[in-house]
Amino acid sequence: MTGSVTAADRVVVVGIGVEAPGGITTPAGLWSALTDGADMVGPMPDDRGWDLELLRTLGERDGWGAVPDAGGFLDGAALFDPAFFGITPREAVAMDPQQRVALRVAWRALEHAGIDPARAGGPGTACFLGALINDYGPSMAVPNEHNGYLLGGTSLSAIAGRVSHCLGATGPSMTVDTGCAASLTAVHLAVNALRLGECELALAGGVTVMGSEMMFVEFARNGALSATGRCRPYSACSTGTVWSEGAGVVVLERESRAAEHGHRVLGHVLAVTTNHNGGGSAMTVPGEAGQRQLVGRTLAAAGVAPEAVGLVEGHGTGTRVGDPIELSALAATYGAAAAGHGRRTSLGSVKSNLGHTQAAAGVMGLVKALLCGRHGRIVPTLFDDEPADGIDGSGLELPDRTAPWDPVDGWRRAAVSAFGIGGSNTHAIVGMREGDDHG
Repeated sequence: MTGSVTAADRVVVVGIGVEAPGGITTPAGLWSALTDGADMVGPMPDDRGWDLELLRTLGERDGWGAVPDAGGFLDGAALFDPAFFGITPREAVAMDPQQRVALRVAWRALEHAGIDPARAGGPGTACFLGALINDYGPSMAVPNEHNGYLLGGTSLSAIAGRVSHCLGATGPSMTVDTGCAASLTAVHLAVNALRLGECELALAGGVTVMGSEMMFVEFARNGALSATGRCRPYSACSTGTVWSEGAGVVVLERESRAAEHGHRVLGHVLAVTTNHNGGGSAMTVPGEAGQRQLVGRTLAAAGVAPEAVGLVEGHGTGTRVGDPIELSALAATYGAAAAGHGRRTSLGSVKSNLGHTQAAAGVMGLVKALLCGRHGRIVPTLFDDEPADGIDGSGLELPDRTAPWDPVDGWRRAAVSAFGIGGSNTHAIVGMREGDDHG
């Protein structure tokens, strides 16, 4: 299954829900921040019971890197109205905050699509959400006041399951873990489910809320955290990544159904594919061959020439290992094609604004691409005053300001990449067509 969709009845995006650092809870709020070049990374939260002194001093230990006082954190991670979703207060306390955030972002995505969430259930509705373990709450093996609710409250399967249960949706429902490719992989699964007729409407995306300091500790041991506390994708000054939180959900359906129900079309999913790097180098190291092969497959499935893609929203974590590998793969495909036609393709990563939102990273990049296409503008990638080696002459360029995005043959086409620590790669091509009802 390639994940391609016939031109006669493509899968389209009809709604977007989002929650991001900086108090962002709407697509409009995210677009405003992106066009302003906003930096949404801030200091570590002091209201979660984290051992901030441990984080501050980790770099003093032999073999450990420093942990900057920086990350992208959701303002409302601890806020939740359980009664609104028919959940008891005792159960809500035991729920992974990823479940809580996923519920409200999925609800908002349906409302954004003009769909009443209270009527969105039934066998025609599916839910595919990417998520990772986040070390929330006490151990189930230790008797405590939350036992009885912890299994359902902290199981990864319950993140998508909670949304489906709340909506009364009986179509396919699954939580996806392909590392930081999870949310874009969820979109891949949703598109295939729609093509196969397993559902008529699909919620797809991902969520990350950090329940503990574990990701900062783990990457400090690997020396892979940004020394400056900012994520600098494709920059010669990159020193590592910055961990963040976020959630994004897109509402998907076939174009014919969107027309039948009067839903505005925010973008067309021209193709989405996934693969694995296979053997060779360490499992956690990205693979250029796998990425190049996947880009080629996705372009072929979409029926799109690489030079027709005006924006590549890369994974761009700002790490010294991952970015050069990805940059080489993109330069050999999109960059070479653009250069051959005397043009350059814009390359960026929303991580420069938000930090690395982990399981939500792919869908956050997808939302950025959709918003750029919808508004006909490409927004800047921050902290790239000194582009990485390989940018000059590659056919790729890092936009340093908001600029118009002219359509090609009536379309603005964007590519979105996401990669996971287990070796998974996912790549999508979306198109925004002139004349669609962009609302």
